Amino acid sequence: MAQLSLVQDIQPLSVFRGNITGFIKQVQTTHRPLVITNHGRSAAVLLDVTKYEELLERLELLQEIHVAEKQMADGKGVEHEEALRQILAGIAV
Repeated sequence: MAQLSLVQDIQPLSVFRGNITGFIKQVQTTHRPLVITNHGRSAAVLLDVTKYEELLERLELLQEIHVAEKQMADGKGVEHEEALRQILAGIAV
């Protein structure tokens, strides 16, 4: 994800309300998130849909890696040759 620009990518809710379309175009063009503040505190983040989907995919992959590492630590891993045999046996069925 592109680096956040503190000048452009943090906007108060009142300014955001006045130019929603412009800020959506900005997020789509720059691929940077827009942080919306309310009373000086961060309140929401506007993301480009593609970047949001990428974040979800990365999160899912990290969760799968975490599960796999736990399974390996618990002795539930399978040697490469055995995994290959199981895969090939599944294809042949």
